[in-house]
Amino acid sequence: MPVFEDSVFIACPLKDVFDFMVKSENLAVWDAFVVKAEKVGTGPVGLGTRTRGTSTIMGKHLDWATEATEFEPPTRITYTSVEGQISFAVTNVLEPVEGGTMLTYRVDTGSGLGGAFGRLAEPFIEIAQTRTLRGNLETLAALLVQHPQP
Repeated sequence: MPVFEDSVFIACPLKDVFDFMVKSENLAVWDAFVVKAEKVGTGPVGLGTRTRGTSTIMGKHLDWATEATEFEPPTRITYTSVEGQISFAVTNVLEPVEGGTMLTYRVDTGSGLGGAFGRLAEPFIEIAQTRTLRGNLETLAALLVQHPQP
């Protein structure tokens, strides 16, 4: 069960980072794997909120749907897959630190990545995922500093 985890300092208030992170449509702005993401239904984001999206990994389009299985504003949210070829959970943990927020982003892939790509491809996908995660977090931090949220 591969786990990908990294942290980034974001020079923005905790609430602003959390509010940005829980908007499904923002995911495709900073996550290089995500082609599109949208909240399913109406109403505020909370426990049980579903998101539907598409990611591209090594040229393969993967449709997925997640549900918010942990929701503790403004410090924690976990999205767990409920549909798609890969089972996964994404946990965002935010901590207030001097000058901003420390975000720890963790992806647990329940079945590994071989189910969608084959076992031989799994090590290469894991390397690409690790590298891209670091870039994604740096993009997110820069985006929030350059474009503060209202």
